[in-house]
Amino acid sequence: MNKVLRDIWLLAQRYFLQMVKNPTWLIVGFSTPILYLALFSPLLKTMIDAPHVTTGAVLDLFLPGILAFLAFGSGVGPGFSVVFELKSGMIERLRVTPASRFAILIGPILAALALMFIFDLVLLAVGVWFGFTLHFAGLALLGIPIALLMVTTCAFAVATALATRDINGFAAIMNGINLPIMLLAGVLLPISLGPLWLRVLAHFDPLYYLVTASRALSAGDFGASAVWQSFAVLVPLCALVLAWATSVMRRAVA
Repeated sequence: MNKVLRDIWLLAQRYFLQMVKNPTWLIVGFSTPILYLALFSPLLKTMIDAPHVTTGAVLDLFLPGILAFLAFGSGVGPGFSVVFELKSGMIERLRVTPASRFAILIGPILAALALMFIFDLVLLAVGVWFGFTLHFAGLALLGIPIALLMVTTCAFAVATALATRDINGFAAIMNGINLPIMLLAGVLLPISLGPLWLRVLAHFDPLYYLVTASRALSAGDFGASAVWQSFAVLVPLCALVLAWATSVMRRAVA
């Protein structure tokens, strides 16, 4: 067990340093969620068109959805890194090491998770500046389902990258599922505004459960059904995807 934990730490540290040393990755990572706030939230305020609605009230609805979507978007990154490491021969070199195959999978995922939470803190700080209402206990609990979805997405992306072994195929798959997942989750606008068929279809989208839980917990509503539903969906889903991704990793680094 100690060896596995040490392997996870070393591989997570390696991947984290790679990301931090890449200025392009950091600039895009920090700027994308802030651009959503700057360029889209004013449109929501105009659509609501009520004199009592402030920018902070709009952000109370909009920013939690962006936190959820950031978990999904950040989870895709390690998949691209795996494709590049396949091309560079890094995966081949890992075959001859005694490193745990689970550590090879989970190390980069934990590094990406740590960086995502840094992005989240910056986003929350910007949101508070513009009037977002902070509920510390709710946001602390929200960190759990956010981590679950991010780990699930990361594991899926890594396993898909190992299966396709090609940047074009991997990018096509991830870009193909990105838009429907985001729209059905109600990230930009609550899915409750849509017709019945759209609301039903949204329940097949894991991100939908995180978005609804994110809005409830950000408002300090611990008793909302969306909270326990998010855990009921994301915990088993994360376990299943991790098990599948670990199996794919073991075959790839056999």
